[in-house]
Amino acid sequence: MRRGRVAGTIAGALAGASAAAIGGYATRSLTYAVAARRAADRAGFVEKTREVSGAALHYAEGPANGPALLLIHGQMVDWSNYLPALPELAQHFHVFAVDCYGHGESARVPERYTNVAMGRDLAAFLRNVMGGPAYVSGNSSGGLLAITISLEAPDLVRGLVLEDPPLFSSVHPRFPTTAGYDLARSAHAFLTSGETDFPSWYVRDNAMTTAFGPLGRRMAATAVAQRSRGETIRWWFMPPLINELYRRLDRYDPEFGEAFYTGRWHEGFDHADALARLDVPTILVHADWRLDPRDGTLLGAMTDDDAARASSLNDAIELRRIHATHAVHFAKPRLFTSVLIQQAGSRETR
Repeated sequence: MRRGRVAGTIAGALAGASAAAIGGYATRSLTYAVAARRAADRAGFVEKTREVSGAALHYAEGPANGPALLLIHGQMVDWSNYLPALPELAQHFHVFAVDCYGHGESARVPERYTNVAMGRDLAAFLRNVMGGPAYVSGNSSGGLLAITISLEAPDLVRGLVLEDPPLFSSVHPRFPTTAGYDLARSAHAFLTSGETDFPSWYVRDNAMTTAFGPLGRRMAATAVAQRSRGETIRWWFMPPLINELYRRLDRYDPEFGEAFYTGRWHEGFDHADALARLDVPTILVHADWRLDPRDGTLLGAMTDDDAARASSLNDAIELRRIHATHAVHFAKPRLFTSVLIQQAGSRETR
């Protein structure tokens, strides 16, 4: 009898612990962004909007605790994708985290959805709003923009951190063989569909949720219901890394994805030529990647060959292989911060 009671007690305790663990996981999955925003607010970040070349650019600015740093996010997200890294970065830099056109609260101006046009406007932002010079770091397509900024305003860029940019892989005809093409394809299909809510469309159409089978259909149904109520897409059973991709998708202009689909984004921007012309110290961060065994799709921004080719084009480029997902600043913010501190040099940071 005693053994039965002990076994029952243990079983009850384990069940309680499991429930508590699930509850904690769910709470974190649903509230991580709120907690991170509060931490950034405490660190002194304030949101602002300025007009640059006739279009609004929205950004968050931190306290002036060191040299200026411009952060440029990738597609689907906005400046707040950097929230996990901002409090620590603010201890060493004067941070400006910008919303790219077609994202967040910045203007939707499809005529400027090219790397050259947007890069020039961000160079103007650096000069006229930040007052330069500054360090510049961009993730994914933001890394491509960082290259153009450096070429447009070499006198104002102290150094670059290119955080897993899709060098060579995002250019046609190769682009459709990469995971990044899925967003561009879906954006193109949406624009011709007659639908009005891109997040609802994308969650039903993208490769990740369709590959999940029954779970993916459940995710899509939940998301569509949330959107019908005007809510942000989020799932308690998915980690922040997944939820983050959808958190600001309602502020994403699918015309931005269309520019990648057609190849217009790269007009006047040759990757190899641009890299060869860089004249500032540059750290090229290469995150994890693999090829899908089913069809060879590149699941990542670059292969090892792409990264090696990029770094071989210019002695100013230091290649850094980091084991992390594509958005290193989100997945491993301390590691990301350490790379930026190294780039700036301990003599310039506190």
